[in-house]
Amino acid sequence: MRGRPSVDQYCLDPGRTIRQVMDCLNQNQKGIVLITDDQGRLLGAVNDGDLRRALLAGMDLSATAQDILEMKRATGKPAPVTAPLGSENAHLLRLMQKHMVRQIPLLDEQDRVVDLVNLSELVPDDREPLQAVIMAGGKGTRLAPLTGDCPKPMLPVGDRPLLEHIIDQLRQAGIRRVNLSTYYLADKIREHFGDGREMGVELSYVTEDKPLGTAGALGLLDWPAEPLLIINGDILTQMDFRTMLRFHQEHKAALTVGVRKYEISVPFGVVTTKGPYVEGLEEKPQYSFFVNAGIYLLDPGVARFVEKGQRLDMTDLIARLLNAGELVVSFPIIEYWLDVGSHSDYQRAQLDYENGVLGL
Repeated sequence: MRGRPSVDQYCLDPGRTIRQVMDCLNQNQKGIVLITDDQGRLLGAVNDGDLRRALLAGMDLSATAQDILEMKRATGKPAPVTAPLGSENAHLLRLMQKHMVRQIPLLDEQDRVVDLVNLSELVPDDREPLQAVIMAGGKGTRLAPLTGDCPKPMLPVGDRPLLEHIIDQLRQAGIRRVNLSTYYLADKIREHFGDGREMGVELSYVTEDKPLGTAGALGLLDWPAEPLLIINGDILTQMDFRTMLRFHQEHKAALTVGVRKYEISVPFGVVTTKGPYVEGLEEKPQYSFFVNAGIYLLDPGVARFVEKGQRLDMTDLIARLLNAGELVVSFPIIEYWLDVGSHSDYQRAQLDYENGVLGL
């Protein structure tokens, strides 16, 4: 065991804000934050699912970890599963399987947190029953002239292409079968990656003869029997795909769309009127929205809503599902996320990589 000094990376006191909990989750890469008192005794736990549910419930980023613990208690969420320090790995694995958890805090005789065991430490080759599709066919016109003779997903971020970072992250998440949807300069992508063996994945290619929109390539796939992860080929993120899959399965959704909280500050006083009459004035308000983050999980049944060879955008596919009464849910992305769609975004990606923000 690593010993007590390491617990600081995943422990916070209950007065910390949701934003600070989010930062801790992103930094420790454990998928959980342990809430402890000033003696290090365990009060509760906030995992990434708890945090996303709090955001969907409208909880503000200035709310506290204690607020999330109280919300969990009010909804009947169980206390965290723990084990004594020195527990055998076989026992820890049985506990994880029984309670369907991926992390177990280890406590000493005074109930102080001493360590945290993650499922990936016990089962290193933890493959997910999940295939992925990377949408890599766009021309990237907003990034011209960089994309004049280079597909946008092949633009370098640091010392290797953007697409290579995405594939590597999927592999680390236990996803081994990846489909690349290509159109613009497709040969350059195929020549670079081949069958994917050098990156530890099985790569297949779906090449469009004509642009089919952001979802039309799905009509060219042999759909698997398990959920299908879709990610745009210009997305850099540290999000946890396993957590998104569990969220999708928990809600029994036909489609789960990754969303990102986006805030707009209006630099003026906003006047509310009714005809010529002023009803109110709000000084420099801030509005918050969830925006589409370009990452989706689709159940196999969605295939019947996609026609082969027909143009289809993801927004249209979601509309079809909703009109048919299918369940579509949103999954807030709290980790690092960047859509590399413009020159300024591309420059930011380079800086984030150089500064170690991406963790790639």
